[in-house]
Amino acid sequence: MANGRRRVVFIGAAGEMCRLAIERFAVADGDWELALYDIRPELLDQLLQRLPAGLATAARLDLYDREGLHNAIEGAALVVLGAGPYNRTAGPVMDACLEAKVPYLDFDDDIESTLHALTLSDAAQAAGVPMYIGCGASPGITNVMVADAAGELDSVENIDVYWVVGDERGSIGRAVLDHMLRVAAGPCMTWQSGGPVVHQSWLETRWTELGGGLGLTMVHETAHPEPVTLPRKYPDAKNIRCFGGLDPAPYNGLIRGVGLAVQKGQMPVEGAIDFLEALLTGKLGSWKGWWHAMSGMRNLVRTGESTRTELLKFLALSAMGRTFPYKSGLKVEVTGLRNGIPTAVGRRTPVCGPGTYLFTDMAAATGTACAAFMVVALDGEPGVRAGVFTPEEWAEPERFYEALERVGTPRAEILDGCGNRLAHQSSEVR
Repeated sequence: MANGRRRVVFIGAAGEMCRLAIERFAVADGDWELALYDIRPELLDQLLQRLPAGLATAARLDLYDREGLHNAIEGAALVVLGAGPYNRTAGPVMDACLEAKVPYLDFDDDIESTLHALTLSDAAQAAGVPMYIGCGASPGITNVMVADAAGELDSVENIDVYWVVGDERGSIGRAVLDHMLRVAAGPCMTWQSGGPVVHQSWLETRWTELGGGLGLTMVHETAHPEPVTLPRKYPDAKNIRCFGGLDPAPYNGLIRGVGLAVQKGQMPVEGAIDFLEALLTGKLGSWKGWWHAMSGMRNLVRTGESTRTELLKFLALSAMGRTFPYKSGLKVEVTGLRNGIPTAVGRRTPVCGPGTYLFTDMAAATGTACAAFMVVALDGEPGVRAGVFTPEEWAEPERFYEALERVGTPRAEILDGCGNRLAHQSSEVR
């Protein structure tokens, strides 16, 4: 701070998503000093070479080292936590930020750690600091899209959030695989008939039209933070649901089968992650993992999500090391009343894959969104906001879309249709 630049701290900076967030944030104008911390700082060498000279420094940090953590974050304008899984990492870092009275931001997508973070809101208010959680793609972009769509309505009745992730072999870390196992099987907190309920993840399915080349796609109800946080802003909504999926469809069966094995105690979590990591890096994986994976994929034929021919083709191409064209996207649908008339309003992302910026892959989507949320947070007046906030509560949609552009996103990639609105966004519900 002696040089007048504001210090921004990244913890877990070597993670794939956090590295992208750092690179994209560096594109935005600002007088920053970036302090990059990781348990393995040598993994940051190439990133430092790509960044402008003098912008960033890297150092080793074990986030469970209380004294080292406090020394790292002291005096920061913002602390960004990029190390997962958040159900193990968010607690100590948030506690340290409260004690040091420095702002905090993460892209947490776990329900458990999200719920814990919300319990710290009173402490954050007392400390006079803002803590921004869920600032990634989903949650994150999806929450802003909901606020954008809901802004066209006088009252909100139903909110549906959709996400699909494509073939990401070779670029998924263990924390993401851990998250996917819990998403695909286990309890799913959601909002139904005006109150919180618990379903089972991945059981309920529906079809929806998505952008990014996906078209009509089957998605599965999934355990994600949006149905937990959105009722804070829309307490009168009847239903708030989140549906997700993987492309191509056989991945849904594969992850569901392995996830169920973990849930039933038939396979340890670490063994399941080892199996999935092996598959995603071109290795065979354990026979036990394949037994459960095949069980899940066979179920896709029963539900009609995939045919036997599609399944066999997927297995044959995967065995040959072939990857599939990357398809992914986000979408929200909000229904309610406008001028007394039942109305539906939607938003969705339009493009993905090679040649795009925002949705090249999951790391790009999450990292770019995180960088944009950082821009909005740092643009705000210090001391104006205190407490724990989810994106729909503090990131005004148009400011967030502009921040996405400031970190390099072409406007045409942000939302489908002209400008920043989904084509044919509104229709009366008959």
